[in-house]
Amino acid sequence: MSDTVVVGLDVGGTSTRALAVTLAGERLGTGRAGGGNPTSHGAERAAAELLTALRAALSGVDPARVRAGTIGLAGAGRLLADPAGRAAFDGAWRDAGLRCPYAVHGDALVAYASGTPSAHGTVLIAGTGAIAAQVRDLRLDRVADGHGWLLGDAGSGFWLGREAVRRLLADLDAGHAPGPLGRRVLAELLGDERVADRPRDTVDAVVQVVTRRPPVELSRLAPLVVAAAVDAEPVAAGLIGAAAGHLADSAARIRPAGAVDPVVLGGGLLTGDTPLAAAVRAELARRWPAAPLTTAGDGAAGAAWLAARDLPEVADPAALHPLLVPATA
Repeated sequence: MSDTVVVGLDVGGTSTRALAVTLAGERLGTGRAGGGNPTSHGAERAAAELLTALRAALSGVDPARVRAGTIGLAGAGRLLADPAGRAAFDGAWRDAGLRCPYAVHGDALVAYASGTPSAHGTVLIAGTGAIAAQVRDLRLDRVADGHGWLLGDAGSGFWLGREAVRRLLADLDAGHAPGPLGRRVLAELLGDERVADRPRDTVDAVVQVVTRRPPVELSRLAPLVVAAAVDAEPVAAGLIGAAAGHLADSAARIRPAGAVDPVVLGGGLLTGDTPLAAAVRAELARRWPAAPLTTAGDGAAGAAWLAARDLPEVADPAALHPLLVPATA
């Protein structure tokens, strides 16, 4: 069994990561390439990045040893429904020398699998966007939010950035001097934290800068909110508390009250030691006190485990999980 190799890929908008690993947990190779999401980059470019990552991961491995693979990416359903996109990915798979089957799953399921082997549970992700999903039999069952910046993503990095700008504009409209967070936002957007003699001029400048850029770029202000909250800045602390409430509310829409199965936290805002991660953990513990809370880890490893678990020689997928997936908090 230890000679059997599986491949996992974690495909995002900015990077593609691949892992080749044996069922004994020996990591044979890793690969990294540019963004491989076909929705963001088109199928042909995405497939080319997939191939680059695969070739790096398999550089010292006989592809004939690979028995199964899993690709995790956002918008997996769109790829599966697009014959041209699927053909491009099939071609990359073959060009890497692989002849085994592969599965495509959403990035939320891969994040979940990187945090727990439990067949049932919840994954809550907050990065640029935000989504919650209920997992049943290691398949996404019900999903809440993930509606994008215009209609949802409550509690996400975009939401934090937008709310920080809104608070700044409200202070300026009211003739109040911006607080520490507002000054950080001004410096980031305008290069100067000072307010014009006529505050409306500063308001107009902020609005123009924000509206000239893609809306999702507001998410780059989220680290300012997090840093200010670390310093106990009251506006930032309030935004962190509100974001945690929104994220927990999203989980509550798809997770039964009193549930005791695990919750996996994923995304850059929830996997690090941040005020938002702490606030979300506290809110989830209040609502589901008996539920284990874990953190998503190596997505490529989670994908590799999903690929391995259905192989006939794998009698106990849960026991295999710690061999393939590094432990997380």
